[in-house]
Amino acid sequence: MLVAETEEKKHLKERVVNECFPPLKLSDLSVEELKDLCKDLHHKIDVVDEARYDIEVKVAKNEQEIQSLNQKIVELKGAKRPHLKKVKKTAEDKLGAYTDASKLTKADFKVKLKTVKKEDEKKEEVTDWRKNVEAMSGMEGRKKLFDAGQ
Repeated sequence: MLVAETEEKKHLKERVVNECFPPLKLSDLSVEELKDLCKDLHHKIDVVDEARYDIEVKVAKNEQEIQSLNQKIVELKGAKRPHLKKVKKTAEDKLGAYTDASKLTKADFKVKLKTVKKEDEKKEEVTDWRKNVEAMSGMEGRKKLFDAGQ
């Protein structure tokens, strides 16, 4: 059945191609008519290639959008958490946890930290900008700026 189906599809394809594109009659054509026919065929090929390219771009864009939406779905669902069993503790276990010496001493991490004193930020004095411009004018001022940068 599969072989017969593939043969049927092949014959259907050949029939559709022959209907859409009849065979060319090139025997009675002159050189100029052949050139015109070639130019016309090239133009039709270009149009079909443009349409194929546009469709490929649309398909790629849609595939990318589908992939991003699938990723968003996965992110929204989140990771599945395993079902945790409830564990019942007896009163002795609860009391034992409170009376255990190692649990009573809590580690105080803040004691071991060093204390850092904050220093007051030095504020720059406001000076007259005109004096600074006069001092930095010309090549001498540029040399001072260059020396100050190093």
